[in-house]
Amino acid sequence: MLRLKTLILLLLFFAKIIFANEPYIDRALLDEIGNKYNVFAKKRFFFLQEALDSVKNKSDLEKLEAVNSFFNDVRYGSDMKVYGKKDYWATPWEFLGNDMGDCEDYVISKYFALKYLGVDYKKLYFTYVRSTNFKEPHMVLTYFETPRSEPLILDNNNHKIFPASQRKDLTPIYNFNGDVLNKIGTSGKSHQKWDELKLNMQRKKI
Repeated sequence: MLRLKTLILLLLFFAKIIFANEPYIDRALLDEIGNKYNVFAKKRFFFLQEALDSVKNKSDLEKLEAVNSFFNDVRYGSDMKVYGKKDYWATPWEFLGNDMGDCEDYVISKYFALKYLGVDYKKLYFTYVRSTNFKEPHMVLTYFETPRSEPLILDNNNHKIFPASQRKDLTPIYNFNGDVLNKIGTSGKSHQKWDELKLNMQRKKI
């Protein structure tokens, strides 16, 4: 029995190492991205991997800062301009492949990159807000260290991460986390965009 337990622990240990060394994007998909977009798009994913690798053993805050900084360098572009649709949630591969997207696309890409780095997804929320500067609805990614903590705001309109109390220009509307809802078996029409995104992620849509 002791030998069996030891073997199981060793298998779990090596599985963890293998998983930790897996790239954010596999070679086959990277080649597809290069073929669909261009060599520069492919290079963007190499730079992303470098950015992620540089903080994989760092604190959550350092991971937040690295991911926020990387994706905020991507150009802003409306869904109509990029995809010819009014409201489309792009996969991280579409967003970085096109090197352009709107606020939801920044949030989605930051969310999945942080999950890859091991940040607990239950601390991350897609947060709908109203921007007083731009007089329109907006989405940011929020990080709650604990359920009762003041959230940190990751926003493509402001490259620095601030606590929510310092973002007087944003009025919160509501928080959303599709993975949490899926975990507790909640879905429905109001989360159709998440369901579509999840399907596109499974299909590795580029």
